[in-house]
Amino acid sequence: MSIAIIGATGKLGAHTIDALLERGTPAGDILALGRNTERLQVYADRGLRTAILNLDDIEATAKTLAGVDKLLLVSFGPGDRVAQHGRAIDAARQAGVPHLVYTSGLEAPTTILELAADHKATEELVTASGSPVTFLRNGWYTENHQQDFAGARERGVIANSISDGRIATAARMDFAEAAAVVLSTPGHEGKAYELSGDTAWSFDEFAATAADVLGTPVRYEALTAEQEREELLAFGLDEGTAAFIVTLNANIRDGAMAPTSGDLARLIGHPTETLETTMRSWV
Repeated sequence: MSIAIIGATGKLGAHTIDALLERGTPAGDILALGRNTERLQVYADRGLRTAILNLDDIEATAKTLAGVDKLLLVSFGPGDRVAQHGRAIDAARQAGVPHLVYTSGLEAPTTILELAADHKATEELVTASGSPVTFLRNGWYTENHQQDFAGARERGVIANSISDGRIATAARMDFAEAAAVVLSTPGHEGKAYELSGDTAWSFDEFAATAADVLGTPVRYEALTAEQEREELLAFGLDEGTAAFIVTLNANIRDGAMAPTSGDLARLIGHPTETLETTMRSWV
């Protein structure tokens, strides 16, 4: 079975490749697609097939995907990503790929998270294409908060406007393992998995866990949205980035990242990595 990964040179793609190999997928059955030529060479040295990705040329991408049985489309970063996703979907359709797997956002069709609007739009493009699809609606990576942990270590304080909002994070490797399961086992076509950590935590709990891991006092300071904006600007961020972060944190405060469906643990067959375990890997 041939498995292709668009976004193979990113962090999630790399973890997914590792998980596929650990599950026994032959290296030669994996086609790694990306733009980082150095990373692609590393994959080639490990026995994977590789190709440089150029989604501006849909026909060439379709030729590259010819004969692929399953394609994982790892979502691109914010920006013009809906158009990029659309070109990847068109290439997969032209190539006749039997099964497309897309890393979407948690509860993308209904979430209040503004960041997920692109995921909703991409899901609609995939559905309209008629391709058999699995949506991996990924929640928040615990690694997204490594900078908060660094702040706790350096200053003993974590400050933001999330207040008592809760976040059901899991380690990036857990999400990658779920992708590997879907890519390497049958029966996932037509399904949407809501993927998040087993436990939703608050920043008071994050601070307490950081204090235990570091062995030093750590406290959480809840800011108003305006206080957070002023702090971000004082740190040197531009108005647009500061506004983006404040809006994101407002969505999180209102519960956008709190759902815990249990789908992730069920897919990977074990509990998701705890907040403390991930934190200890940062020490």
